[in-house]
Amino acid sequence: MKPFEKLGISKELTEKLKRQGIASPTPVQERAIPPLMDGKDIIAQAQTGTGKTFAFVLPILEKIDPSSEAVQAVIITPTRELALQITHEVNKLKNEETHVLAVYGGQDVAKQANKLNGKAHVVIATPGRLLDHLRRETVELTHIHQLVIDEADQMLEAGFLPDVQDIISQCGSERQTMLFSATITSQVHSLAKKITHDPERIEVKEEKVTVSNIKQLLYETTDRAKQDSLIQIMSEHRPFLAVIFCRTKRRAKKLNDALTAKGYESDELHGDLSQAKREKVMQRFRDAKIQYLVATDVAARGLDVEGITHVFNYDIPQDPESYIHRIGRTGRAGGKGLAITFAAPKDKPALKQIEQHIKQKLERRSMENLSLGKRDKEEEKAPRPKKRRR
Repeated sequence: MKPFEKLGISKELTEKLKRQGIASPTPVQERAIPPLMDGKDIIAQAQTGTGKTFAFVLPILEKIDPSSEAVQAVIITPTRELALQITHEVNKLKNEETHVLAVYGGQDVAKQANKLNGKAHVVIATPGRLLDHLRRETVELTHIHQLVIDEADQMLEAGFLPDVQDIISQCGSERQTMLFSATITSQVHSLAKKITHDPERIEVKEEKVTVSNIKQLLYETTDRAKQDSLIQIMSEHRPFLAVIFCRTKRRAKKLNDALTAKGYESDELHGDLSQAKREKVMQRFRDAKIQYLVATDVAARGLDVEGITHVFNYDIPQDPESYIHRIGRTGRAGGKGLAITFAAPKDKPALKQIEQHIKQKLERRSMENLSLGKRDKEEEKAPRPKKRRR
């Protein structure tokens, strides 16, 4: 019997996973799938990049009854990008009779309503738009069997708690509830206590995300010199695909404008963009038609693109969890990656927190010595994926 079949996953789904190159479950899948297949509620602490999406998607797909037209499972996520990412994964695994719909802001509400009036067995939604449909009575959740709250900490930090509580109040009580969160804050714990019944607690250590195949470097610089330092390093390393994280939407736009003015194939991803623009940018990045994605943390939540060789922390993240999330965009699926962080003198407290959390000091590098050693070029240069850029 194959590893996924031992967890209770059907041969059909196991074969589909195998065709995607997934032969063995990750730790979070190994621990979450059996209780979910038994119908238990779970509270799982797991970072993005640990395989948590399949941990809840596989049990959901196993239990869908395509002969019923009712909505049977709802997955709530904090961002449109993550809703689309999960929808993409579900569509790769589901059978033809199972209908899936992503519901998020930026789309025409009437068109979404028409799709909901047809068969939608699984609804993957952001809180605001789902609540909008509930108020319009274009979706009915009283008969759902499974409810997933994904990235709960990010959802609550973004102020979605009232919306989430409103949605849950309209779900039937005879349901299975799954809550996934990178961190279990007091707010997340309070919510979990209210919405789950006798849950199984699962924790996947963060070390699973900060993997050894991501080389982590630190360049100490100033805010004034940061842009020139970034461009010098980009010219030296010549990334295949890179994500550059900025603290705010304004800084992301300003940096992207500077990069495109210098001829770099770059674009921006942040909350001020329309949904159509966001999707267009993400598709161009996935197709490697742009090399550099300048993004804010919220916009890049759930970002999972094959072939990202470099992550640049242009602005240092203010908490260790965001650092782990950011650098986890590279070094995926066993590949090598490089994470480069810029730190100004004022960033020392945040840097100290990050290093204490990951239990290692970031390797310091000097801009003056950037081009000096052949060893640096051989050590730091992430291998190019075998994929054409155009």
